[in-house]
Amino acid sequence: MGLIVQKYGGTSVGDTERIKNVAYKVSLAKQAGNKLVVVLSAMSGQTDALIKMAYQITDEPSERELDMLISTGERVTIPLLAMALQKLGHKAISLTGRQSGIFTDSMHTKARITRIAVENVSKYLNEDCIVVVAGFQGIDEGSNVTTLGRGGSDTTAVALAVALRADKCEIYTDVDGVYTTDPNIVPQARRLDRVSYEEMLEMASLGAKVLQTRSVEFAAKYKMPVVVKSSFKEGAGTWVVEEEPSMEKVLVSSVVFDKNQAKVTIVGVPDKPGIAAKIFGIIAREEINVDMIIQNVGTTDMTDISLTVPRAEAGKAMSLLNEAAKEVGAKKVLIDEEIGKVSIVGVGMRSHTGVAAKFFSLLADANINIEMISTSEIKVSCVIKRGDVDRAVRILHAGFNLGGEGPRSEKPH
Repeated sequence: MGLIVQKYGGTSVGDTERIKNVAYKVSLAKQAGNKLVVVLSAMSGQTDALIKMAYQITDEPSERELDMLISTGERVTIPLLAMALQKLGHKAISLTGRQSGIFTDSMHTKARITRIAVENVSKYLNEDCIVVVAGFQGIDEGSNVTTLGRGGSDTTAVALAVALRADKCEIYTDVDGVYTTDPNIVPQARRLDRVSYEEMLEMASLGAKVLQTRSVEFAAKYKMPVVVKSSFKEGAGTWVVEEEPSMEKVLVSSVVFDKNQAKVTIVGVPDKPGIAAKIFGIIAREEINVDMIIQNVGTTDMTDISLTVPRAEAGKAMSLLNEAAKEVGAKKVLIDEEIGKVSIVGVGMRSHTGVAAKFFSLLADANINIEMISTSEIKVSCVIKRGDVDRAVRILHAGFNLGGEGPRSEKPH
């Protein structure tokens, strides 16, 4: 018994039958004596369909109006779930982001939550209502509707759980937890019982699509326990929690990949103080997420700078970097959209040596060329050709014995 925030993704509410299924699961949790806040995404594919309509009207839709448009997806699912819960005999009410008191900055289409005024949600909880909240959306201080970017409903759920001081946040999706890698590529992949916030943050930022990066940041900062479960079958799921001593016994916990990357290279950059700051300042103003950065050290007074960005933002990044190249006197800008990123993650890497060497050897033995490298205490990442990504994932998963028995994982159900 306690206060639980649940979140259901787009596939979980993909049609009215699935919404009825969600209502049944929520009803069981309510019958167990819990207070419940339920955060919903739009129906699967609905946000993409709305964006497509916008671009059928104009090639350059206003981001403010785009937010007004795509925020309607969640406003369809929340009243439908409230109705389904009412039919099951529960008091339930649906609330938009505005009605839930979710305030954000004014960066349309990728806004960040600045504060949550929980009084309205708390009022309905105290009246024994199940509160159904539209994920992915809020308002800025000027009362403009904003959206939180892809996967933003995860962030809504964790942020509400923190603001309401919930006992836990349950994320329901179409997978039954966090796996050692994608089972569609490696059938031997196994579900992890638990991962640390730090590991999950690395995994999310490196391409794992189970949880949105900002939701993990919220959970880690406020130590909110999060569990990832399936909407479609029963199971223990995967807990995302604080690091435990036993976690370091596992050298590598997962292999993560991302095929939606592009590499942009600025060729012939003057090798002078302040040039890199000027280039990346132009990128930062547009809030484009830069991942890996490599600067080649030349024997002349010129250098090359390569960086990776999400492929969806490659065109925008290319345009900005062409502008930057002219400003700093660089020769040209090149782009390669046929790349991918493959990574290994594990808190055990902090206390073990030779992990990176093994990673590189496994890829070298398979004749897979590495173009860029990035490391941290608990991860090793590299950029390779996109066509080599699946093979690299299988090689690394087998090479680090992630299909074997381990203290943090179970075989797929």
